[in-house]
Amino acid sequence: MPINSFLYPGASGPPAPYEVANSLRFDDGSSDYMHITRGSAGNQKTFTISMWLKRSRIAGGSGDAVYFWTVGPDGNTNFVLVFDNDDQLEIWEYKSSAYQFRLKPSMRFRDPSAWYHLVVAFDTTQGTASNRVKVYVNGTQLTNFDTSSYPSQNYDTLMNDDRKYWLGKYTSLSYYYDGYICEMVVIDGQQLDPTSFGEFDSDSPNIWKPIDVSGLTFGTNGFYLDFEDSSALGNDANGGDDFTVVNLTSVDQSTDTCTNNFATWNNLLGIQIPDSFSEGNLKLTMSQNAWRTTFSTIASNSGKWYAEVKWVTGTEFTAGFGNAQSYSVDQDLNDLVANPGGDGFVSIIYKNGVLYENGSSSGSGYSTYSSGNIIMLAMDLDNYKLYLGVNGTWGNSANPATNTNGVAIPSANQGDFFHFAVSTYGTTQASANFGSPPYSITSGNSDANNYGNFEYAVPSGYYALNTKNLAEFG
Repeated sequence: MPINSFLYPGASGPPAPYEVANSLRFDDGSSDYMHITRGSAGNQKTFTISMWLKRSRIAGGSGDAVYFWTVGPDGNTNFVLVFDNDDQLEIWEYKSSAYQFRLKPSMRFRDPSAWYHLVVAFDTTQGTASNRVKVYVNGTQLTNFDTSSYPSQNYDTLMNDDRKYWLGKYTSLSYYYDGYICEMVVIDGQQLDPTSFGEFDSDSPNIWKPIDVSGLTFGTNGFYLDFEDSSALGNDANGGDDFTVVNLTSVDQSTDTCTNNFATWNNLLGIQIPDSFSEGNLKLTMSQNAWRTTFSTIASNSGKWYAEVKWVTGTEFTAGFGNAQSYSVDQDLNDLVANPGGDGFVSIIYKNGVLYENGSSSGSGYSTYSSGNIIMLAMDLDNYKLYLGVNGTWGNSANPATNTNGVAIPSANQGDFFHFAVSTYGTTQASANFGSPPYSITSGNSDANNYGNFEYAVPSGYYALNTKNLAEFG
């Protein structure tokens, strides 16, 4: 008898961890959102809002606030959850020309590579003001606030009223969310703590992870959005009325979730980055005559990793690899072709099919490419080789699966952490596919762990760059 059957009778081991299959990717430039109007009111005093969020646009003290959940018709009457332009969460209700309550935790949400779990739990019947609204992030209650004006006792909020509800938008106004959301839950009639939605990992006690919420009692106006139905992204998995989807399509359904975090482009690294990022930080746009560079948010110093980059439009673009040392000294790294910067190593192919290593041409043998083409990138950090290809063909007669004809990483840089990287110039757009692409795929290929949706076959032994694969192979 297997040893685990003594602990889990009738089973071969412990229960599998709960996995979240999909998130929804919102892009403010595309005016993505969804909405629903309730026909009757529920419990406006007691309720809980839970969701996982991965931000894309970070305000950093400038730019518009990022609204992700609102109730109400307009800017004069609304219940709001928003990241303000200092990247702090704010929770408020505004009506009758005044804030009825307003909470602003001191914490700042400035990591575009991280998933945050947010729980906001109301019970305005509580006698103690601070118990009427409780805010939790990643399983921990926030107790430090820059602003803490609580609702009066027994106050009826706009939540669960017979009004319009907006996910990804600030009421009828043109302010939109930019980022990912998964496991969106509203519980009508109960003030719950985070343990109804998540738990700390038994092996890594600092890691907060989701649990199955399907058995919860959702109440009159409660709902559960799991985003698993690509043909009905607004489907309420609890069986209630569905949300109406606006400007969101099946391409916006992502496998980047709170249980498997995928790489994106890093929109914070250095000062010489492309002008803007969109589609969940997977698409970059350049609009000036200068070279700008960005790297993937996730890097590794071991394992074998695969990605694709589509050159969408423009006249100048390169794709390849760079290690952490290439930007650790030169924080304004901008040109991977001629000025790699720092003390690191970069390798890219230019559009004319010439390979560049650390700013110097090191030979041809690679296909030329132009806008509309897809660059294939594979890095073998166990055997210290890098591979580059175009539209399904590896350059220099290379074969990543057999460790043949790759670009050798110098001995001085073996063991370094390497990223996928791109440089752009002029009016240019490029989109990354780290496994959850922001554009349609005509074929569909995954790695051996069934992660990713790639245009071309993933070389044997290579994997999409995400946290599940990193835990196994990185």
